[in-house]
Amino acid sequence: MRAGEAGTGSQVPVFPQVGDHLALDLLNTEAWSHGTVVDGWASDRDVLQWLVQQGIAGARAKAPRDLLTHARGMRSAIREAISARKAGRPVPVDALNGYLQACPTTLRMERGQAGALLLDREAHGDAVATMLGPVAEAAARLLVEDDFSLVRQCEHPDCILWFYDRTKSHRRRWCSMARCGNRQKAARFRKRSGAE
Repeated sequence: MRAGEAGTGSQVPVFPQVGDHLALDLLNTEAWSHGTVVDGWASDRDVLQWLVQQGIAGARAKAPRDLLTHARGMRSAIREAISARKAGRPVPVDALNGYLQACPTTLRMERGQAGALLLDREAHGDAVATMLGPVAEAAARLLVEDDFSLVRQCEHPDCILWFYDRTKSHRRRWCSMARCGNRQKAARFRKRSGAE
């Protein structure tokens, strides 16, 4: 789950981009490895790196204190809500609403290229709420507006990653073909070969 950054020798998180949805990629910051769940976030900087990777924070942004604590709490709340919805249980909304309410925003008009008017959102929360607000909003939209039948968890027994099935046939089964699809096919082949 971690790889060295070229030229620095330091460790930076490597996050799988297989969710095809911001909220699901958030859940995928935890993965199954050798029989245990591994958290890709060990520091405020790790969370910031993920936010940069998602295009939410700029490359020069600084990680505010307690970003890790709040991000893990939000991830847990989103995981609980998505799992409940997939299981057909009532979705707990209070925790996620807390993250949504912590980041008030207003619309702002701007002039774009060639003078065209554009609308943008301006956040008025503290630094942590401002960074996590777009993720909380994406999760809320996924739970309320998106086709939830397309939210799936990888079928490989050793994987806990989630994805939004945007394939034309809507028959996607694995987080990625390279990661779990091929492992599953190889396991089936070995089983058939051993039985003959």
